[in-house]
Amino acid sequence: MAGEGTAREINRLMENYTFNSLTLQLEGLQVAEVSTYPVFFFFFFSYLIIILANVGIMVLVFMDKNLHQPMYFLFCNLPVNDIVGNSIMVPRLLVDLLRPPSERLISYYECVVQAFTTHMFATTSHTVLMIMAFDRYVAICYPLRYAAIMTNKMVIKLTVSAWGVAFVLVGILLGLTIRLNRCRTLITNPFCDNASLFKLSCEDVSINNIYGLTFTVVLFTASIGSMVLTYAKITVVCLTSKSKSLNSKALKTCSTHLFVYLIMLLCGMLIIVLHRFPQYSGYRKVSAILFNIIPANLNPIIYGVQSKEIRKFLSKWFQSRRVLPSF
Repeated sequence: MAGEGTAREINRLMENYTFNSLTLQLEGLQVAEVSTYPVFFFFFFSYLIIILANVGIMVLVFMDKNLHQPMYFLFCNLPVNDIVGNSIMVPRLLVDLLRPPSERLISYYECVVQAFTTHMFATTSHTVLMIMAFDRYVAICYPLRYAAIMTNKMVIKLTVSAWGVAFVLVGILLGLTIRLNRCRTLITNPFCDNASLFKLSCEDVSINNIYGLTFTVVLFTASIGSMVLTYAKITVVCLTSKSKSLNSKALKTCSTHLFVYLIMLLCGMLIIVLHRFPQYSGYRKVSAILFNIIPANLNPIIYGVQSKEIRKFLSKWFQSRRVLPSF
């Protein structure tokens, strides 16, 4: 009898340990040992470029008065989002790459923060590009009223709206997940996200699936719909206008914005499609990481190359660097 009581006590303690455990295990990336360091350095240098390029372009915007325009102030939301989103995910990923799978442990609270930041990054990427589309619409369709509409107050309102909407949507998403009890500890992903967290529960997660699907459909519908509507109106204005300067301006600024949007959209769509094919879970994990890294690397380069004002500033800066040693 004593032995049975001891066994029951041990089982009870084990159940308490796994039930709502505050220590979780990350599955991480399954990389061959020979590929570990090449993958590590690829992600490391990608992260380094993200930080340098995005911080650099923000410094340029605030240093050069010619760049003190609504378009560039709104654009600065993208570098901020890229830096924060990647800083939460990539350093942790780099550390886990060098650890054996059994040591890839993460606290539940850190996992929730990482999941929140990951979804904020993805959602804000859409909302920021939506407010940037509105700015391009006003600039092309109402050029004479642009200064009156796109005031500093309007820029602040658009920025707060982009981040505020994302915060509320993602807050509800994670709120529905953290209410659940957990009976598992393995995160089947290289980093924490909402789906990985609610899959730890043995409770009914129907409401999480319904809200997650609704959230995705609403975000993509609003994002794609606003882009189609905005660019349809811009196209009509350009086709009916005989102004070559207006058409040239529209082509330069809108092509940059549209290219950045399409890169972000295609990366996101790839993850959603791969979710439907469990046999390609490895590709889905890699594409989820690249969704953070690729746009964050390309955004400052695309805007830097396309922006005449940024090219002028860089040209002046490099010329001054060449002149300085001659004194």
